[in-house]
Amino acid sequence: MQRWRGLEDIPEDWGRSVVTIGSYDGVHRGHQLIIRHAVDRARELGLPAVVVTFDPHPSEVVRPGSHPPLLAPHHRRAELMADLGVDAVLILPFTKEFSKLSAADFVVKVLVDRLRAKAVVEGPNFRFGHKAAGNVDFLTEQGKVYDFEVEVVDLYVTGEAGGGEPFSSTLTRRLVAEGDVSGAAEILGRPHRVEGVVVRGAQRGREMGFPTANVETLPHTAIPADGVYAGWLHAQGEAMPAAISVGTNPQFEGTERTVEAYAIDRVGLELYGLHVAVDFVAFVRGQAKFETLDALLVQMAEDVDRCRELTATDAPGA
Repeated sequence: MQRWRGLEDIPEDWGRSVVTIGSYDGVHRGHQLIIRHAVDRARELGLPAVVVTFDPHPSEVVRPGSHPPLLAPHHRRAELMADLGVDAVLILPFTKEFSKLSAADFVVKVLVDRLRAKAVVEGPNFRFGHKAAGNVDFLTEQGKVYDFEVEVVDLYVTGEAGGGEPFSSTLTRRLVAEGDVSGAAEILGRPHRVEGVVVRGAQRGREMGFPTANVETLPHTAIPADGVYAGWLHAQGEAMPAAISVGTNPQFEGTERTVEAYAIDRVGLELYGLHVAVDFVAFVRGQAKFETLDALLVQMAEDVDRCRELTATDAPGA
């Protein structure tokens, strides 16, 4: 799959294509409906399928300080889109200047001049251009002028997550923030993942017999609520069952929130400096402070046993 950052990265001889546009944070099951439809239409037409997305999130530019917690970094979204059959991802740098581009100019500069769209596939609530003035009706009218068709896909999907609310990135972020990682996984179609580089922490886990990978998460990452979770630690191409701790470590008067993963039954792992991923499968318990260190150690052993059980029946994601 080709990855372009900015319009200038698109090959000069790029032919016609089928395009879908959106932030697609998380590439959840509703997003997947739209992207799969775009890929299917591209295959019917014998053309490549292109996803157009933005960096940073548009809200951060339009309303500084409002950047939402991200469910997946751009490289992860690209991997997920590639799995769906997407041929190219275009990441447009979202600047103040770009935010002032009218909907009509966006159509010409992005869809017509550079991507040469033959078809554009979107959800019914798609908005674009300065002050989100453009919608699917406007896009359809522009398609008649510039020779591209517009197909609207209903991304309305519901399940048990969120009490039956329609699946969305906003709902997924809320469930992650509440620690409902199983609900988030229902929406995403896979466990929620946090990534980052393993850094040196206080090394108390090592001293207590539970050495953990202290993950320095990427900026704006959506991190689950404080507590203990069962999941998977992905490192060096291997997925390892893990007991994951999120929080400030109140037992030792900590103040900084951390994400730490203990690879269950693994000895001698050296992960410092490596980029790793942590998948959250199930909530085990909330963060707590114990009366004694011995009480904490007993609880940690029970946590690990519970996490071992929960991951024994769960297949790790890629």
